[in-house]
Amino acid sequence: MADNARAKRLADLIREVIAQKLQRGIKDPRLGSHVTITDTRVTGDLREATVFYTVYGDDEDRASAAAGLESAKGILRSEVGRAAGIKFTPTLTFVADALPENARTIEDLLDRARASDAAVREASSGAAYAGGADPYRKPDEDEDDKDAAGE
Repeated sequence: MADNARAKRLADLIREVIAQKLQRGIKDPRLGSHVTITDTRVTGDLREATVFYTVYGDDEDRASAAAGLESAKGILRSEVGRAAGIKFTPTLTFVADALPENARTIEDLLDRARASDAAVREASSGAAYAGGADPYRKPDEDEDDKDAAGE
């Protein structure tokens, strides 16, 4: 079993090799400049690599990029093997990265919270206290109330 540092170095190498090959070496129009390799993870035994990517565009562009990456998997694996110089070249699995969708969801939630805060701030701007500024009884007020009642 390989150590984590070696797996990390191999993952970084795979990310760089695949990004360069996608940019310069593959002539598939589905894999234009709108595909970005975001992360790569390699298993501890260095047999399998998961490559995360994002695609700039709509769902049709994402589907065509996924098909293009799947068809170019053999060429990309050969390039990784040539660059890495290891006994066994890891198998490549391409996974669409969910980071942009998650970031968009978080931004939408933050915008909704800001709008809600603004509505509460607007509603409370002209409001008055229901029971006065300080609705709590003080100990000396309690004693004054008892004296007035004749206790």
